[in-house]
Amino acid sequence: MSNYKRISFSYIKRKLVFRFDAGTSRGILKTKEVFWIKASSAENPTVIGWGEAAPLVKLSPDDRPDFESKLEDFLVKLSQLDWEMSEEKVLDQVSETIPFDFPSIRFGVEVAVLDLMNGGNKQILQNDFRDQYQPMPINGLIWMGEVQFMKDQIDQKLEEGFDCIKMKIGAISFEKELELLSYIRSQYSADQITLRVDANGAFSPEEALEKLTRLAELSIHSIEQPIRAGQPEEMRKLCEISPLPIALDEELIGVEEKESLLKKIAPQFIILKPCLLGGIKETREWISVAEKHGIGWWMTSALESNIGLNAICQLTSQYSPEIPQGLGTGKLFENNLGSPLTVRKGEIIYDPKKAWEEPS
Repeated sequence: MSNYKRISFSYIKRKLVFRFDAGTSRGILKTKEVFWIKASSAENPTVIGWGEAAPLVKLSPDDRPDFESKLEDFLVKLSQLDWEMSEEKVLDQVSETIPFDFPSIRFGVEVAVLDLMNGGNKQILQNDFRDQYQPMPINGLIWMGEVQFMKDQIDQKLEEGFDCIKMKIGAISFEKELELLSYIRSQYSADQITLRVDANGAFSPEEALEKLTRLAELSIHSIEQPIRAGQPEEMRKLCEISPLPIALDEELIGVEEKESLLKKIAPQFIILKPCLLGGIKETREWISVAEKHGIGWWMTSALESNIGLNAICQLTSQYSPEIPQGLGTGKLFENNLGSPLTVRKGEIIYDPKKAWEEPS
């Protein structure tokens, strides 16, 4: 490819359908709308790059009524640029063209252009996951719902060989959630099974410490976002005194002053979702600041299709993660794209024997 080039952009809209009612503290999810971004060039029209913009309802900064029209406007602007085809320049041009408050569009365009730049084979970045088929450990996710539904999920994940289980809490009674966690702990010690919980901000500041103390009795690894985002002083106090490590999740969304936030709250971990944080460039900056301050992190998908999930896996792989990541969402949808992404025995792998289904 030449150093500078014009790129044509378009998109395909798809409604993904969940295989079950996916319960969160913000309500039940039945479908997820995604926008697959297509990047191509007249210089080599047979090479296509694909990215994905997939805002999360009630959570993404760009979950707004005019999202699709804004996406169209940005793609017109992007098609008028002269692109310098290096990874650093591509990421810079995307962040300079698309405002910070459209993070999922930034991520989708980054991925589409990098895919195009690397030959249109879903190769986004240099990484061992895609290049060497190196597996990555992931957690098994337990969705909210009726007690029996959650218990059935737990049994299935344990049977499938996961040694890290993450359970969403905050939708049913706390006592029943403790019973479910105790059910796992009665069979497996903390050395055998790592337990994480995600409260999605379900606790009030007044009740949080008591609940964290009870969770800690079950040797829980960590809790994500125990109280709702936007209460930095309360979260700081909680991180200081909690018997359970705290991971910030929603707290990071829409934040540009990364170091200021992490220095103020001083969490034990942060959770990284590129499509909510502004894409690859912004996510790398979060990692850099977190590691500077001795804060742990792991990557999590935000219910993307396999196009977005593939890119997040490749980005994560660049850091050679040793702890389980939240990247096991590919089987959630009935109509996801077929792909080489495969989950086996608590790991996600890129299986070269499987082909990509093209967006349509």
